[in-house]
Amino acid sequence: MNLTGEMLIGQTAVKGSRDPIQAINPATNERLEPGYPGGTQAEVERACQLAWDAFDAYRETSLEARAKFLETVADEIEALGDALVERAVAESGLPQARIQGERGRTCGQLRLFARVVRDGEWLDVRIDPALPDRQPMPRVDLRQRHVALGPVVVFGASNFPLAFSVAGGDTASALAAGCPVIVKAHAAHPGTSELVGRAIQAAVKKSGLPEGVFSLLFGSGREVGTALVSDPRIKAAGFTGSRSGGLALWKAAQSRPEPIPFYAEMSSINPVYPLPAALKARGEAMGKAFVGSLNMGAGQFCTNPGLVIARKGPELDAFVAAAGEAVKESGAQTMLTPGIFEAYESGVAGLAGSGKAREIARGAKGEGPNQCQTGLFVTSAADFLGDEALQAEVFGSTSLVVECADDDELKQVTEHLEGQLTVTLQMDDADTETARALLPALERKAGRILVNGWPTGVEVCDAMVHGGPFPATSDSRTTSVGTAAIFRFLRPVCYQDLPEALLPEALKQDNPLKLKRLVDGKREG
Repeated sequence: MNLTGEMLIGQTAVKGSRDPIQAINPATNERLEPGYPGGTQAEVERACQLAWDAFDAYRETSLEARAKFLETVADEIEALGDALVERAVAESGLPQARIQGERGRTCGQLRLFARVVRDGEWLDVRIDPALPDRQPMPRVDLRQRHVALGPVVVFGASNFPLAFSVAGGDTASALAAGCPVIVKAHAAHPGTSELVGRAIQAAVKKSGLPEGVFSLLFGSGREVGTALVSDPRIKAAGFTGSRSGGLALWKAAQSRPEPIPFYAEMSSINPVYPLPAALKARGEAMGKAFVGSLNMGAGQFCTNPGLVIARKGPELDAFVAAAGEAVKESGAQTMLTPGIFEAYESGVAGLAGSGKAREIARGAKGEGPNQCQTGLFVTSAADFLGDEALQAEVFGSTSLVVECADDDELKQVTEHLEGQLTVTLQMDDADTETARALLPALERKAGRILVNGWPTGVEVCDAMVHGGPFPATSDSRTTSVGTAAIFRFLRPVCYQDLPEALLPEALKQDNPLKLKRLVDGKREG
């Protein structure tokens, strides 16, 4: 498939008129053709109107038709073949195997949501039949289901050009809920975005759906994104990116005459707690494994372990020494964009120049452009608590170890943490009581608590939570990964005394969809 540099508005390809976005191969700093001129208010208006026109029809498609559509999107993405992998590698600097795996995850989560749609449990049907003879007051007939919120804007992420972008988790869950989607492509991988966008566009047409079910827009800066979030026809948005970008769009979403849900994943340093017995038993092995997680994807995972919190002592010293040796053996890796590399270098320089963090080790220097050196630093709990700069996320493969004098200091540091996507406990049986004491605080701080694993790597499944208290996300009640993500784009509606002829299929008396329903307080189906 030839890349055209065009936006996709419904079934139409449109050339923008604003300054073009041009992808850069971060491994070579080579500019990649074609350029992608940005959209204007006119393109935003057209995409939003098409999405609004499609909404009422799309949200009432049959469960089978919607599930088949999601599966068709996955089929069309796979049909792109090597061209998609090659372009994503060129635009991201990520290795081919990583992109192939990410393509598998992208298509897998689309098919997972197809299963969710077919099951219909997300409708959460509740029926309280009329009790006309009840005393002292009769009960009317009440029936509840979940319905789609409306058109949704999705912002592509820099660090996952497939799984968190045009057809990523936000798009899959919104489409599964019955919401048309307008994607604002990330400037780092416009060609990848066009390829995937055309796959979705083709799936919409093959499925016989209204064209406004999907559109793809480009735009440098925040003009297009802010215009989309501000449009009254948009009813929710999903974002993965920087805290500054997320907060700017969140403010726009909340400043509307009708504020809307804005689900932003923004910042997390994912602390790891090596507890005393585990440190004593396997501190050296743990230190090496920790660096393996730290280095994954050049440290550009949302769940990268950027902080270690532990009690000071010889066991922690052994962990740090082993981790330091692993860091020294770490090769340089290409980062996603020149801008991300510059921000990483600035963050590491801030740690090194703080006077409160001592450098333990640095990895090999890169010979090419935009290649990061792995880094490991250590600070005291008192210095960490007293310096906000030490608490900031460094997006990349550098981590900070916080040495705590005792359990009280360890608890102080924990209570001082911002919200996180993950926290990890490395523990043995003898650490159970220490872990038990920490657990209430960790539950308040994070969306996922791991034991004896590493936070990099997020399973896409029913039980996963990829979210957490602010600033990890803007809404800690939700997840952006896993089947529960569908609920971000739904709301409940109650129907009182509607005649059978007007009831939605899910609420009809004879249950034609064969759904599991809560009827008069009892689960049926």
